[in-house]
Amino acid sequence: MTAPTLSAYPKPIEDLVPAARDLAAQLGTVPSRNRIKKELHVGGPKADAILAELTRTPLPAPPVDNGPAPEPAEQTAGPVEPTPPAPIEPGPVVDPPPVADDAPPAVDPQPTPAEDPGTNITSSPARPAVVWPVVLLALPAFVAVWSGWVGLGGLTGFGVVHPLPGIWDSLSLDTAITLPIGVETYGAYALYVWLSGRVPPRARCFAKWSAIASLLVGALGQVAYHLLVAAGVTAAPWWITTLVACLPVAVLGMGAALAHLVRSRD
Repeated sequence: MTAPTLSAYPKPIEDLVPAARDLAAQLGTVPSRNRIKKELHVGGPKADAILAELTRTPLPAPPVDNGPAPEPAEQTAGPVEPTPPAPIEPGPVVDPPPVADDAPPAVDPQPTPAEDPGTNITSSPARPAVVWPVVLLALPAFVAVWSGWVGLGGLTGFGVVHPLPGIWDSLSLDTAITLPIGVETYGAYALYVWLSGRVPPRARCFAKWSAIASLLVGALGQVAYHLLVAAGVTAAPWWITTLVACLPVAVLGMGAALAHLVRSRD
């Protein structure tokens, strides 16, 4: 048997070598055995013979559209190594600006909520609560507290005195008014210091408990006065007189201590 041919009109190897050289010139390298078989439509033995012929003779340079054709270079049967790319020179390194130790930390900006185009409502700044109703409520309480302390002072020995004898004999002063001015004024101020939150912790704690004590003493003084008047007593018992007489001294001490604590740094 004879081997089947791949073409009805087989060509000799001498006629196929120029076509193989043109193929190598287009590829820029020696074509593979399978490429020769595919492009020239030949079998394996002819492909081997054509490949051997190409490796013995130099390949023509590939055609160039513009400019003179380069000189042919000797080709080898081995694969052509690609030319390594040119090294990229690194650019200058820029150091980031120094950050100060006391610089505040960077804060990411908060997203602004999108406004609803269907509404036209704008937020207005909150207005502080009005305080004039407190004055209206305090007026009757002030009258009742004042009269109660002055009446209790009269029952416990407080009365009219001449503070400047020999200097201003006609000047007289009812010492009973010192009770409402001292006790109630201190209670109101200590309550303000306690609730303001702008004082040191020690001052706030002292103001809290002294304000509560002052308000309790004021309430007890009102109760004592009304009970004595309702019972028809014209002179208070000695223990009530003792407690009431100590109130101005106690108010003076608490006021001085609170002023010292408010101005302290602890």
